[in-house]
Amino acid sequence: MKLTPWLVAAALAGACSSKPAAEETESVAPVPVKVEEATIGSLRGVLHATGVVNPAPEGELIVVAPEAGRIIDIPRAEGERVAKGDVLVRFEIPSLAAEVQRQTAEVQRAQATLTTAKANQTRQQQLFDRGIAARKDVEDADRTVADAAAAVGQAEASRAAAITAAARATVRATFAGVIAKRFHNPGDVVEAAASDPVLRVIDPRRLEVLASVPLSESPRVVVGARGWLKAGVTGVPDLALRVISRPAQVEAGTASIPVRLAFVGAAATNLSAGTPVQVDIDAEQHTNVVIIPATALVREGEETAVFVVMGDKAQRRPVQVGLTDGTDLEIVSGVKAGEMVIVEGQNGMPDNAKIMIETGEDEGEAATDDKAGAGEKGEKGGKEAGEK
Repeated sequence: MKLTPWLVAAALAGACSSKPAAEETESVAPVPVKVEEATIGSLRGVLHATGVVNPAPEGELIVVAPEAGRIIDIPRAEGERVAKGDVLVRFEIPSLAAEVQRQTAEVQRAQATLTTAKANQTRQQQLFDRGIAARKDVEDADRTVADAAAAVGQAEASRAAAITAAARATVRATFAGVIAKRFHNPGDVVEAAASDPVLRVIDPRRLEVLASVPLSESPRVVVGARGWLKAGVTGVPDLALRVISRPAQVEAGTASIPVRLAFVGAAATNLSAGTPVQVDIDAEQHTNVVIIPATALVREGEETAVFVVMGDKAQRRPVQVGLTDGTDLEIVSGVKAGEMVIVEGQNGMPDNAKIMIETGEDEGEAATDDKAGAGEKGEKGGKEAGEK
């Protein structure tokens, strides 16, 4: 029996129609993520600021000439240590030496006047005793002696002051320290002004940090609060600090305030004055608040959000953030305690995306199972080889 072409075509069409249709949509693979639980706890805010290591006020000496003059000697160079009482600078100041000479002459003149007054006092007393001089002459002589004695005392005080001023021509160290900077050399002529210093001496055992805190954050800084100088080197611990002062007055137009922090415990002798540093300062504390890891936060422009686990999907939720210490942050609204938030793998994730939660335990168990399976196969193969 012959088959006509249309019967063949019909048979082929029937065979094709009996095959199952291909799937039109493909399932999307879940995103692997890591999660942590939102908890209730206490959180203290932290201020991050830049600062500079400086000597404390009592650990710094700026040598300035007492009067305009010439430098005779500077015994020590930069970096050298000095003990308390060591000579730092000797000045040649002619006006000071001339003043000592002038005051010495004034003392001599006053002493000569006093000697003459005492001789006259003795003579007037003798004349009065003989009935020749009047009582008034004796009283006048006594008064002259008293005035002359006062003049001698005043002249001697002026000479002592001149000697003290002349002694300032030799400047000595008021504490043990290091020559941090030498601005002049012997033979230089200097002015008696802070703008023309000669030496800077610092005590490396008395250092502090001068931090610059934004003016908007200044109300959060409290004297006595703890702080840390961030080491910035792996394996090196941060150095403990304490806020010791903040300005009582802020000048108009300033954007930041200086905050002084002292080192707690051992002095930071390995630091140099002028070193720029990063510091953290404890601020206010909030208790009984919802806390999540800072890595859970997602920022898009000015909006902040987190992804919360809802079954096998991730729900994106806008949140209001409170305090942060750099590691954890306070959630004011948007997440409740006990909810699981995604801390890794959420970047670029769409809302309601399918997720797969990763745990270190599963990976460890899988590795253990693989090793066990390999061991069983090896043992079985060994037995089979032995039987053969």
